[in-house]
Amino acid sequence: MTQTRRAALTLMAGVLPGISAAQAQAPWPNRPIRMVIPWPPGQATDLAGRVIAQRLQERLGQPVVPENRAGAGGTIGADVVAKAAPDGYTLLAGSSGPLTISPLLQRLPFDATRDIAPIAMFGVSPYLLVVKPDFPARTIQEFIALLKARPGHYTFGSSGTAATAHLIIEAFNAAAGIEALHVPFAGSAPSMTALMGGQINYSIETMAATWPLVRQGALRALGISLADGSSLAPGVEPFAKQPGALAGFDAGAWVGLMGPAGLPAPIVERLAAEVVDGMAQPEIRSRFESISVEPIPRAGAAFTTYLQGQRALFQGIIQRANIRLD
Repeated sequence: MTQTRRAALTLMAGVLPGISAAQAQAPWPNRPIRMVIPWPPGQATDLAGRVIAQRLQERLGQPVVPENRAGAGGTIGADVVAKAAPDGYTLLAGSSGPLTISPLLQRLPFDATRDIAPIAMFGVSPYLLVVKPDFPARTIQEFIALLKARPGHYTFGSSGTAATAHLIIEAFNAAAGIEALHVPFAGSAPSMTALMGGQINYSIETMAATWPLVRQGALRALGISLADGSSLAPGVEPFAKQPGALAGFDAGAWVGLMGPAGLPAPIVERLAAEVVDGMAQPEIRSRFESISVEPIPRAGAAFTTYLQGQRALFQGIIQRANIRLD
């Protein structure tokens, strides 16, 4: 090795650590960000996450790369983020299934409240109470009166035991004083098929599963699960407008941006501001509405409080109905 080459290598050895340290201290973000999506491509959380990833990429000036890590009801991808470095370069497209409901039903390799930090909510998928067009009840009150008159006679379908739809139906039934038989299916599509075919009497399912059928006249919507109703289903009455225990009823499937616990506050605040501002843009709101997600941005304490309320709501449902995974 020549003396000149040896001198050059010695100089590089001294300079590289300095370059690495400078990069680590550079303003965030200074390299690509990955957004872990714990569901397969095409699922609602995937579609929502990709919209926000594009928004963040435009605003932050760095690539925000969606990475699908599906499996175990979304908990595999969530675990990846829970164990990631809290440096702002690994984010999560979070949703109610793996982060609100699954922790209440099974032991997970992460603590959803301790290991994952909420950043900002995008919105909520509403759930509709639907029946066949010839069902005798025309309003929520008529529906409740009809079912209360014959306890245990009517049946309801869901997309599976302990699915969000099942829990919301159990919450509705309990608040309304209804006793009905649960018939679980392997997904919302077969549940809707059974409802249209008369094998079950009613269901409360996502807008994505129900609204196209309502618009076609194949089903009729009697009510909606969000307290303030939804612009996605104009004219459909909220459960919360009913007197008694249903007053204030507010449940749905949320989607939002999360990260590993310990994210620096300035990064959380910047990301939250970009999400909230983005959700105010007509083109982004339109894209969320096209996947049946009501744009309801929440950030900071408002998002944290909402998550706590949803956890308490579903925990109560699970305990009252003694729901367990097989």
